[in-house]
Amino acid sequence: MNDHSLAFLKRLLATPGPSGDEVAVGRIWRREAETFADQVYADVRGSSYAVLEGGAPRVLLAGHIDEIGVMVSAIDDDGFLWFSPIGGWDPQVLVGQRVRLAGRTGDVIGVIGKKPIHQMKPDEREKASKIEDLWIDIGVTSRAEARELVRVGATGVIDAPIYDLPGGRIVSRSIDDRIGAFTVLEALRLLERDRPRATVAAVATSQEEITFAGAHTAAFSFEPQVAIAVDVTFATDHPNADRRQYGNVRLGGGPVLSRGSANSPVVYDMLTAIAEREGIPYSVQVNPRFTGTDADAIHLSRGGVATAVISIPNRYMHSPNEMIALSDVEYAARLIAAFVRSLTPETSFIPI
Repeated sequence: MNDHSLAFLKRLLATPGPSGDEVAVGRIWRREAETFADQVYADVRGSSYAVLEGGAPRVLLAGHIDEIGVMVSAIDDDGFLWFSPIGGWDPQVLVGQRVRLAGRTGDVIGVIGKKPIHQMKPDEREKASKIEDLWIDIGVTSRAEARELVRVGATGVIDAPIYDLPGGRIVSRSIDDRIGAFTVLEALRLLERDRPRATVAAVATSQEEITFAGAHTAAFSFEPQVAIAVDVTFATDHPNADRRQYGNVRLGGGPVLSRGSANSPVVYDMLTAIAEREGIPYSVQVNPRFTGTDADAIHLSRGGVATAVISIPNRYMHSPNEMIALSDVEYAARLIAAFVRSLTPETSFIPI
């Protein structure tokens, strides 16, 4: 990955953007898209679009730009903040973490607190933490002092930095799915250099972690015939992974192609053939019921959209330290670009 793209990725990862509050990170994504796309705009639900104008078919590339986070639900007399989760948290991951909240005049740093182990009874030590037992401490001493800094409804994310690791790997919060929003824009960048016949929109969709709102509105308004949702999926190259259930998915093993459920069998076959022709490594993950991605909303839009899911292998999903291999991102962008270039106005997506 070149230095420019890597710096752009790190800006995306570093910028808070919990579901429903994607404004700041959306601006960064659109600013980069404006350097090469024909059209760049946002919609009323907070999704961002970058379009290359062409002919038929119309292709939608979706990667959600939101991340999981927290929302302040109450402030008590002593200035402690109580909160609700935005998206799916394992509460054990939150204990003792620093959080960065969107305050009245700027970011506010807090710590997620819990009763210390020294004061727990033996049976309490065996119990898992629950969200309702945790609080955020921002260092104030009263409700009035806290209210000067934050309000009920303020959102926040884990305050975790980005680190480069050996072997071209990075670790950060928000990889799910800031990396998908990054990948679709990198694929569009490749397509701009060697234009396809199709009209293509890369979309950084909003609110995937809570409502799929961005995917619904993007698919409806752009009216694609074919779409690819780019998300992360569980890597299984770590201790205690169940490869019989979740497949052999490895960091550095290339993108993961989803089979079943919301996925078009026509597009799946096209992607596997292109990957093999282009020498792009990949693995397969089965989703016989649903994908848990934007594809679940996109494929049902209007009269139906031929949809596929391409995923980036990810360790430690929904934690402050998600880990990916950058090579998988580059392979995914290459595969998407090659797929789009293969399309013609005569390409049929009807499985017959």
